[in-house]
Amino acid sequence: MADTARTSVTLADGRELIYFDDVPGLDRTARDPRALPKSEPRPEIRFDPVSGEHIVIAAHRQTRTFLPTADAAARAACPLCPGHADSEVPADGYHVAIFENRFPSLGGPAGGRCEVVCFTDDHDATFAGLPSGRLATVARAFADRTRELGARPGVEEVFIFENRGAEIGATLSHPHGQIYAFPYLTPRTRQVLANDGCVFCEVVKREADGERVIAETANFVAFVPYAARWPYQAQIVPREHVPDVAALGEDEAVELMGLYADVLGRFGRLFDKDVPYMAGWHQAPPAVARDRAHLWVEVYTPQRTADKLKYLASVETGTGAFLNDVRPEDAAERLRTA
Repeated sequence: MADTARTSVTLADGRELIYFDDVPGLDRTARDPRALPKSEPRPEIRFDPVSGEHIVIAAHRQTRTFLPTADAAARAACPLCPGHADSEVPADGYHVAIFENRFPSLGGPAGGRCEVVCFTDDHDATFAGLPSGRLATVARAFADRTRELGARPGVEEVFIFENRGAEIGATLSHPHGQIYAFPYLTPRTRQVLANDGCVFCEVVKREADGERVIAETANFVAFVPYAARWPYQAQIVPREHVPDVAALGEDEAVELMGLYADVLGRFGRLFDKDVPYMAGWHQAPPAVARDRAHLWVEVYTPQRTADKLKYLASVETGTGAFLNDVRPEDAAERLRTA
């Protein structure tokens, strides 16, 4: 069945922009007025024989937009705000907009694709504060992109993520996330698939009624992992085996999105300040090992106290051995009551 609240258009440089609307029938034919050269990304993927991992080299990203000022007069510098000549979204307003990244880490000869997901046209909104109708639209958009990108030749993994806060490197403050369609399996996914059977099916059974649970719904549970790497970290996992967002029913997808927003709100209330966070939607590869890869969402922050950040210094960065300053059970208690 066609999605009548989904409209695909082409930007001035040939990149795709897709509008996902809360309701059907909206006019999304506004033309991109910019004079942009054709988009021809040239990232490279190199293999490191020491770590056995792929490394992306994307030198062209040095010129991407970086932290435009936040005052109202300077909003025209934000490429995700609509209604100005330099916007990536030519419509006067939008609900959810997804477009090919102008400064992608993947694509071209390297393969794969990078997309930007704008959750709202309101520059000052937060994901945690989105209304239920918008959460349903985001869920529909995530499922659409998981299916479409996963069906592309050469795509081995679809990873949805969100970075919020300059402390962890977010270069724009407008509420947005990104989607990477990788032409290889990432190290974290390969580690999960190295287990016999589905490790998260066992993890969720162990954690579902434990002291580290922070929030739950009928079909999903959010908890601080037993061996958390970050001061405040949560995993949101379906109680039953589900490989990816596209495999969820519509009601389940909305339920999961609501719990995700709930967890983000709890992180935001940890301290009397905006809390930076990273979030990732880990999904099964589109074509292999779907019985061993469980959908799971992870949220974590480097904020270990109101005025201190956790940095990945020599030990963590050099060896991959994480050191956590906060007991996971204590973190769970704070998030549960936040």
